[in-house]
Amino acid sequence: MSSDVPGAGEQVLLVGLGNPGPRYAGNRHNVGFLVLDELAARLGGRFKAHKSGAEVLESRLAGRRVILVKPRSFMNVSGGPVAGAAKFYKVGPAGVVVVHDELDLPFGALKLKLGGGEGGHNGLRSISKSLGTRDYYRVRFGIGRPPGRMDPADFVLKDFSTAERKDLPLELDRCADAVEALIGKGLTAAQNDFHAG
Repeated sequence: MSSDVPGAGEQVLLVGLGNPGPRYAGNRHNVGFLVLDELAARLGGRFKAHKSGAEVLESRLAGRRVILVKPRSFMNVSGGPVAGAAKFYKVGPAGVVVVHDELDLPFGALKLKLGGGEGGHNGLRSISKSLGTRDYYRVRFGIGRPPGRMDPADFVLKDFSTAERKDLPLELDRCADAVEALIGKGLTAAQNDFHAG
């Protein structure tokens, strides 16, 4: 198995970021939840409440044991449930993969990386603080920049535009493929397959 595979040989904690409740369900900020829902549908599984403060789904993906995790807390404090689930399932930071929205990428663009900064993303900041490190995998789903002078904090809490919604199922599907590639083949191979030119 490639050395840049998350959690090499062990199970993988696959985290999708979002805010809980119907009010936020279609928001750009919830794209992490949407990607995990796509993966859950592929796996034919259902999320169940877990004592870590998250919804979890245990399954197998790309030949690996995975635990899909959707924190039930608000985005800015998602670190607690993520660290709780990591501790419960005995997964170290190198086995954690976080799927999240990314303002600095155009809509639908994907970037996969290990470690790095949080780029002002409060969900990532909370996870880094709770895990005690920034060295976990990220799958960044581009949502683009806000139009005009709109505050990014308002932009991420708005639903995708009509045009974006038309393409969204395809982009979520592609992101789910990228997650599978990352878990199964490793970071370098997944980057080669899914990073645009």
